[in-house]
Amino acid sequence: MREKPKQQMRIWAMLCHLSALLAWMLLFFLVFLGIPLYLPLNLLAPLVIWRFKKSQYPWIDLQGKESLNFQISLTFYTLVVIFISLFLVLTSCGIAVTANGTGNEMKTTLDSLLIMFMLLILLVMLLQSFLVTFAAIKAYRGEHFRYPLTMRLLR
Repeated sequence: MREKPKQQMRIWAMLCHLSALLAWMLLFFLVFLGIPLYLPLNLLAPLVIWRFKKSQYPWIDLQGKESLNFQISLTFYTLVVIFISLFLVLTSCGIAVTANGTGNEMKTTLDSLLIMFMLLILLVMLLQSFLVTFAAIKAYRGEHFRYPLTMRLLR
């Protein structure tokens, strides 16, 4: 789009990006409270905005697809990390049990895997926060931003 979108369009486009970030924060808060819940809230919020506003404004259609593609990719990457982590935990526990390891060795192994998993999730959350905020600012300014490492499922 060559011409700058109107302010109302730019606000809705910005909300397409920021709603996903707010949904991730809500999900993280629920998990922190001890509610083991993994709902794709990060997909639901931008999807609702995109579905209702895409026909009115082509700028929101473009930004909503970009936001949803990134959130779908991020959800997929998060699930891959979870499955790899579960595989590592199960294999390390299996090795510790078959090697007649003591409970102390197993605890050390699991603690180190937990620290690695937490650092990886923290890195993903910080990267996502930076990218979503940057994309929201660009969308509000009327500039297009393409997320890196994103699977383009919606075109």
